[in-house]
Amino acid sequence: SRVEHPAGGYKKLFETVEELSSPVTAHVTGWIPTWLRGSLLRCGPGLFEVGAEPFYHLFDGQALLHKFDFKEGHVTYHRRFVRTDAYVRAMTEKRIVITEFGTYAYPDPCKNIFSRFFSYFKGVEVTDNALVNVYPVGEDYYACTETNFITKINPDTLETIKQVDLCKYVSVNGATAHPHIENDGTVYNIGNCFGKNFALAYNIIRIPPLQADKEDPMNKSEVVVQFPCSDRFKPSYVHSFGLTSNYIVFVETPVKINLLKFLSSWSLWGANYMDCFESNETMGVWLHVAEKKKGRLLNIKYRTSAFNLFHHINTYEDNGFLIVDLCTWKGFEFVYNYLYLANLRANWDEVKRQAEKAPQPEARRYVLPLNIDKTDTGKNLVTLPYTTATATLRSDETIWLEPEVIFSGPRHAFEFPQINYKKYGGKPYTYTYGLGLNHFVPDRLCKLNVKTKETWVWQEPDSYPSEPIFVSHPDALEEDDGVVLSIVISPGAGPKPAYLLILNAKDMSEVARAEVEVNIPVTFHGLFKRA
Repeated sequence: SRVEHPAGGYKKLFETVEELSSPVTAHVTGWIPTWLRGSLLRCGPGLFEVGAEPFYHLFDGQALLHKFDFKEGHVTYHRRFVRTDAYVRAMTEKRIVITEFGTYAYPDPCKNIFSRFFSYFKGVEVTDNALVNVYPVGEDYYACTETNFITKINPDTLETIKQVDLCKYVSVNGATAHPHIENDGTVYNIGNCFGKNFALAYNIIRIPPLQADKEDPMNKSEVVVQFPCSDRFKPSYVHSFGLTSNYIVFVETPVKINLLKFLSSWSLWGANYMDCFESNETMGVWLHVAEKKKGRLLNIKYRTSAFNLFHHINTYEDNGFLIVDLCTWKGFEFVYNYLYLANLRANWDEVKRQAEKAPQPEARRYVLPLNIDKTDTGKNLVTLPYTTATATLRSDETIWLEPEVIFSGPRHAFEFPQINYKKYGGKPYTYTYGLGLNHFVPDRLCKLNVKTKETWVWQEPDSYPSEPIFVSHPDALEEDDGVVLSIVISPGAGPKPAYLLILNAKDMSEVARAEVEVNIPVTFHGLFKRA
């Protein structure tokens, strides 16, 4: 059933707000489970213009860190801007100083023509605007975007501690905002790098858990394996990757970064990051697998038709196969082209018109055979009884993959997927929780059984939720014993513009909500930190 949004309340997701000087008490209706103790930390943009200068893209607004604290059934809400270089310099100079994803920062008008000319040749000042996610490394917490800069923050006070440059520790040009964190605290991530003879490649980096010597684990980061690039000059955009106990899965999509554009002087032509993306219309998608412990690439060429990929749902091993569950967008056109703020803030009919033209979303399961027998050419190698996904060995020794569709609805995305990660990440699982996007407008929360395709939905009129975070019951016996947390804005409904929603993860029924008196703009990702 399609819900309409003619009142346009979703526009409040993209409005500038002020930070708080101290936490505010939320008004609770329902009962907060007594076992739910800790904080929900989330990141997103909170400042959408500096003075008269607007930011243009969803990923440009300055990073705002949010925290909902749960203690003995009481809830408080706090938020602070992350004191990145981008933010501090914008506040100081009262203009946009650092170029963001889709917004070019003009040179300082106060500089004379000579100093402007020389700054053209300094190269790009890369943004550190940490608006995408927050994750732990050892005992520390970092807010991040997708560049080489991450920002250490205090998860209790939300104060900014320091900027960290990943390039100083390991050979990557940047890293994703979706690292995998193992139960012992080991962190894996991926970023592109310059490989052998200047060809582009992708490095998987590993940051070990905190040791007895209490030394910062960042100092011990290392590259464990390097994936080759399909085009030596144009790396693919990578947003996340798959990890099991024995394998690493990297999906190389046709959304490419034109490095010549990226490295040429942007200031000569007023460019930003978005201007450096292009699509390879013929390559389709290449999937790569490596053995995690040995750091060895499998020499198997998996191929399938073109899609955009931002979020892996989960990956697991079963009887000589890798099951790779993904939130895809069909085709090679870059989905981010549709995420300019002007599009997202448009009236409902225009929002729908734009989304009709965009790549269409589909949650898919791909199955990758690990043991290849050349005598099986022309055959489907998938022998698992529970999936319709296929993998056909072709005469050129590539393996052509066709997916099993696990969720599909016209312009209805199942996105920002979350699972019971601590117990089921990288293992066989049944449930995933997602944010439902209706023509890019987030208007429902959805639970999906990936085996039966059964869905459960939470939705209310004129209410706009965020990524659902699953929190397991401490004595859980089943995969979905726990709650789901989401920040919802409901601009039309009464005096309270936003609330933290708590759902029973079993059936997506409401357990409680904690309302606040302030608007909360869009957040992308985050985590629950247990007390």
